Amino acid sequence: MCIRDRHLFGSGTLPKIVVAGLGPGDINFLSPAVHDLVDNCPTYLRTRIHPSAVVFNDQESFDALYDRSNSIAEAYSAIVDRLVSEAHEHGKIAYLVPGSPLVAERTVELLRLRADIQLEILPAISFLDLAWDRLRVDPVQHGVTIVDGQQFESEVADLRGPVLVAQCDDRFVLSDIKLSLDVDEGPVVTVLQRLGSDAETVFEIEWTELDKAFDPDHLTSLWIPELPGSRSGHSIAQLHDLVARLRSECPWDRDQTHSSLVAYVVEEATEVVEAIELMDGRAGSVGALIEELGDLLFQIMLHSAIGEEDGLFDLADVADGIRDKMIRRHPHVFDRDPNAPMPNKEQLVAQWAAIKAAERSKG
Repeated sequence: MCIRDRHLFGSGTLPKIVVAGLGPGDINFLSPAVHDLVDNCPTYLRTRIHPSAVVFNDQESFDALYDRSNSIAEAYSAIVDRLVSEAHEHGKIAYLVPGSPLVAERTVELLRLRADIQLEILPAISFLDLAWDRLRVDPVQHGVTIVDGQQFESEVADLRGPVLVAQCDDRFVLSDIKLSLDVDEGPVVTVLQRLGSDAETVFEIEWTELDKAFDPDHLTSLWIPELPGSRSGHSIAQLHDLVARLRSECPWDRDQTHSSLVAYVVEEATEVVEAIELMDGRAGSVGALIEELGDLLFQIMLHSAIGEEDGLFDLADVADGIRDKMIRRHPHVFDRDPNAPMPNKEQLVAQWAAIKAAERSKG
């Protein structure tokens, strides 16, 4: 019934994590193998926010880790660390995830990278099986790309054609998706929610209304029949590829480290300041500022490339980190009671300082 993950061989002495999927949402899609698994070893849910999770209410979930983490990436990393720890303690554990373990499940991808466990996968019906039926689309014939809504901008950079966007679970994600396409007129998209459940809905919506006209949830996906090009995403993707090539082929660029680039970061930041001051004094030009900002951006791209090569972080992590920080530090924009007055500038400065101090106290 189980499929051994071919990436992790290990001996019989390695602890085992068996990952099973909860299916798209209807408990009738749960296989008997999942119930047998839960009956025979300690079981952990990635989240209880899934219709089929109610069957396993007695099992521990990792929802609290999401609340304590500063980002989704941090939460996923913490979940994997906890799972590995529990596997070493018990010898064998079960891990239940929404949908299929093999579709858009980042924690499974991270578990595949661990050499200190064995990994088994129990297949499950994915929401994708239902999506293709509702859309009447053959994904192979149409060349569909499946992307994560929380990584939409980076994953669709330089893409064309039809796209299915998974994990569109809140308005922030929908807003990021809408803003990531630098187009005059966005496509009409199909919203798919809670497929396979009694509350299933499928409807079309205009691009401009994407983050306004409906309430997204953890079982929301989007169908974009033709992805228009994003000018900013295309430009960043091209620059990313250029830096990767320089790191590969240019001896000087290849030899640089985070430490060796410090002086250049300071130099380029100083030149940006000088260009701004010249513009303020009407002695500079927009072109000069664009050039200096580009030089500073190149330094950021270099550091991100080094981080990516070392397996520590990449440009998406940098972008996600600052985006998440700005959302946290602007609750008056992203989490404000519409009936409450907007804080004044002095209150906003104090709010910023308080949030920053709270972040630092958490380490």
